[in-house]
Amino acid sequence: MNRRSVCRRGAALGLTALALAVGLVLAFGDGPGSFGGALGGPSAGSGEGGQIDLSRLGQTLDLTGYARAQAPAALQFPRDHGPHPAFGSEWWYYTGNLVAADGRRFGFELTFFRVSLAPPSAAAGQASAFATHQVYMAHLAITDVAGRRFEAIERFERPVLGLAGAQAEPFRVWLRDWQARALPAASRVSGSPFPLQLQAAQDGLGIDLRLENDRPPVLQGERGLSRKGAAPGDASYYYSYTRLRARGTLRLGQAQFAVQGLAWMDREWSTTALGAQRIGWDWFALQLDDGADLMFCRIRRADGAANPFDYGVWVRPDGSYRVLAADEVQLAVTDHWRSPATGVRYPAGWRLTVGPAAARLTVRPLLAGQELDLAVRYWEGAVTTTGTVAGRPVAGHGYVELTGYDAAAE
Repeated sequence: MNRRSVCRRGAALGLTALALAVGLVLAFGDGPGSFGGALGGPSAGSGEGGQIDLSRLGQTLDLTGYARAQAPAALQFPRDHGPHPAFGSEWWYYTGNLVAADGRRFGFELTFFRVSLAPPSAAAGQASAFATHQVYMAHLAITDVAGRRFEAIERFERPVLGLAGAQAEPFRVWLRDWQARALPAASRVSGSPFPLQLQAAQDGLGIDLRLENDRPPVLQGERGLSRKGAAPGDASYYYSYTRLRARGTLRLGQAQFAVQGLAWMDREWSTTALGAQRIGWDWFALQLDDGADLMFCRIRRADGAANPFDYGVWVRPDGSYRVLAADEVQLAVTDHWRSPATGVRYPAGWRLTVGPAAARLTVRPLLAGQELDLAVRYWEGAVTTTGTVAGRPVAGHGYVELTGYDAAAE
């Protein structure tokens, strides 16, 4: 497994990605704000060596001046495809499974994060073109199943002088030349960002994909309010596009492949999604060959107790969906893998039972070593699934994300 961390400035100084991001803030920002506190900081679940736990991204220590997800709100498109600077953090998440003409299989992840370093009021009256209290981070990862190879790159940038940012209309989120952007289309459905182009390339690793969609967005939780705990504000606003048709090119080293397959988009923003005693999550996004999709998220507690706020959604082949409660899904771990690079032990096989859909699924990684050991450490990788739905055999692919295992007892 190969891991690469590439940032724009300071590489010659041998700084870690996290120290570089702090340096960017200190070099060009002014006013209050703690990068460590905004991203999670040591008191909010950072891993060994300075890595930050993804589940604590944006868990601001001081909530003063930030908006919080406390009640359902009518999501509006295209507005909510764009940024929400009143909240501590947000992300635009794209994952997918692709196949080349010769049958060679790949997974990809392209993710854009926005993290607030101080509430919006702190930026009031700042005239400098370099002044900002936000930072953007992006991850690009590619899984080469046949080659048993996993590559991941990250970038940081400040949303100044057009270097990074997000906008709702026309939709675009970018970090220099990495971007997700709506393509011109006369047939575009009102409020939709599709067709959409994903572009990211660096050091022989890259994707250039066109994503098409004909299903409405799935509003997670209670009309888009996804609760993670009982306390007010321990929630996010969250929607997904669960079955995107992907076509384009993928580059790995000197080789370029024409690929096609299915992708998934997750869109989420919050200030304090996880409360006390919650150390991370296991997130599943599965696309079955009968046209159904499953998202399920188990939120793990430090004491090992069951979490009544686990959540999910079952999307039927016609695009309609049913929100799933914690007690409607059973999840069992069947295998583990320990990272030789970090020593972290992750689950590496699962059984999922979804009562309302009469689904029994077995999930396995296409490659065990899909850990992103960057400034933010987590496992995110392509998986395969087999099983039955209402007694009929099904198969499929998807993605799994595992966070917070640095903090888990070994």
